[in-house]
Amino acid sequence: MQPVYSDDIAELAVRLHSSASGERRIIGLVGPPGAGKSTLAQRLGRQLGQGSAVVPMDGFHLANSIIDGTPLRDRKGAIDTFDIGGYLALLKRLRDNNEDVVYAPAYRRGLEEPIAASIAIPRSAGFIITEGNYLLADVGPWGRVRRYLDEVWFVELPPKTRMSRLIQRHIDAGMEPGAAEAWAKGPDEVNARYIESTRNSADAIIRCR
Repeated sequence: MQPVYSDDIAELAVRLHSSASGERRIIGLVGPPGAGKSTLAQRLGRQLGQGSAVVPMDGFHLANSIIDGTPLRDRKGAIDTFDIGGYLALLKRLRDNNEDVVYAPAYRRGLEEPIAASIAIPRSAGFIITEGNYLLADVGPWGRVRRYLDEVWFVELPPKTRMSRLIQRHIDAGMEPGAAEAWAKGPDEVNARYIESTRNSADAIIRCR
């Protein structure tokens, strides 16, 4: 049975500190679109302080210039619309921790594009929080992600709340309300069902409010 924790950031940070061994720890946050992974990761990073870094998997979205005009455009956010090779290479560099600074890409909402070398992770960072949809996927090379992570926490939010927030997120990014709802209940929900199927592989469940 997986342990279940609330999203009390102070308690989660204490839990991480209590399990620290002096070596860098890489913690993964996984969950369906709109569950609050990014918000939780940022809050946890602030609580952990300067000795931490937040690295979103979304920085490895394929650029729109790659997927425009292809069937992938209508499934942006699906597992095959990410550069998994690039993400694995970054995780390996973060695990090896033999460079003074590693630069990672970020995903710019509103622009809806990845931006290279936007996050600087110094060698001194003892905690790395990486968050994304498919950290527990076992399809092809995705199955290698787990080996680089010390723990993976599955982030949950009540379905109605998650859907409402997801639709609003799309609206805030520039979608018309009808299109935002259609995308959230269409491609996003297909992805959410797949992500939910990986829940049992998580080390712990984080219930957000």
